[in-house]
Amino acid sequence: MRLIFMGTPQFAVPTLEALAAVRAPGRLTPEGVEIIAVVTRPDRPSGRGRGVVLSPVKERAQALDLPVWQPGPLRRPENLEELRRLAPDLIVVAAFGQILRREVLESPRFGCINIHASLLPRHRGASPIAAAILAGDSETGVTIMRMDEGLDTGAMLAQRAIPIAPDDTTGSLGEKLSYVGADLLLETLPRWLSGALTPLPQDESQATQTRLLKKEDGIINWQLPAEILARQVRAYTPWPGTATTWRGKTLKILRAAALEPAESARQDDPAGKVSLLTVDNKRAIAVRCGQGLLRLDMIQLEGKRALSADEFLRGQPTIVDAVLGND
Repeated sequence: MRLIFMGTPQFAVPTLEALAAVRAPGRLTPEGVEIIAVVTRPDRPSGRGRGVVLSPVKERAQALDLPVWQPGPLRRPENLEELRRLAPDLIVVAAFGQILRREVLESPRFGCINIHASLLPRHRGASPIAAAILAGDSETGVTIMRMDEGLDTGAMLAQRAIPIAPDDTTGSLGEKLSYVGADLLLETLPRWLSGALTPLPQDESQATQTRLLKKEDGIINWQLPAEILARQVRAYTPWPGTATTWRGKTLKILRAAALEPAESARQDDPAGKVSLLTVDNKRAIAVRCGQGLLRLDMIQLEGKRALSADEFLRGQPTIVDAVLGND
């Protein structure tokens, strides 16, 4: 069984590791598996020194002594020709970052199998984990599907749901889902390869679409309800992060919580106004929102280290009564 793996970020690493661990005959297939290529993005320069940054998938593939191919866009004729030369039986995709053309999708006899981090057809697209948190979903999960030319529209082979914890961020939830996806793939592939699975078409009436996040998405709009802003802080961790301004400097909000309506006093304060609360015998920073208050639990002023609200107030007590994002 000649297999190509396509992936780029850390989310894809557990799947690559899982596939590498079942290559021997009798593990995933009777004849065994040969990973003939690990396809990932080209290396990128980063930082002031412009040093080369490898994708997490490339780093792990090299550690596993697997062949790495970094072709750039697969639509280029020379890359399609190389893919035909490799002649894969199966392509497994996890957060690769490219839309695959028909020539790629039809090249392996068992198709291209994708691991998507949502319960499709909900949250198709580039940011399914953040979208689930932003929507206030109580659960999300992983879908194994056979890819087609649409964006996450392919027929489904398997799904597994997990709850979203109240303190889950995109980072923590993504880590959980990466291992769920790897396990589910290993359970699903033998049945798919043996012909025991019939793909289930997605219900288009239930489909929702996500978009690629942008840096400006993390700028706080204090006119929004506190509950929405608390979700944004979680959804935009680790990227693009969530921030406001104070005295002309960026103030990053690393951890926050929406307060219950009963705790939301001073209804005449403008949105963004900072007030002082005491929680568990410690001082807390609360910010007036369009509805309710957002308690800032961990913040970081530009050029400074991250601090709890109580620590921050020791050095910056004048933040109380300020209006954030007003400069």
